[in-house]
Amino acid sequence: MSEEAIARRQATCQWCQGPVPEQGRGRPRKYCSHSCRQRAYEQRSRVSGTSIPADAVIMRPEKAERLADLLFELRCAAEDIATAVDEDSPVEEIRGLCAELVTLARRAEHLR
Repeated sequence: MSEEAIARRQATCQWCQGPVPEQGRGRPRKYCSHSCRQRAYEQRSRVSGTSIPADAVIMRPEKAERLADLLFELRCAAEDIATAVDEDSPVEEIRGLCAELVTLARRAEHLR
């Protein structure tokens, strides 16, 4: 399989980081949908002519607060795992804490 084919298969949307569907020929797609393409255009339009970098992510204050809360929860979950390991907790307890950590990380990924 060629490197180009591998790169196309692993392509992720530049807006939502979701998978970009494979296409036949032509230039590789950057976005998974017209909606994501439109959101990216709107983002670029908002920052053009300002000192804000074109690749900056602009969030509403409530989303930024939600992100901060999720990051705090992630840190606490990681600390819980570290404590459980240090205290030689049962494997099942550590497994449960790890599952909670993964769930929180997935929630953080989907904040957009």
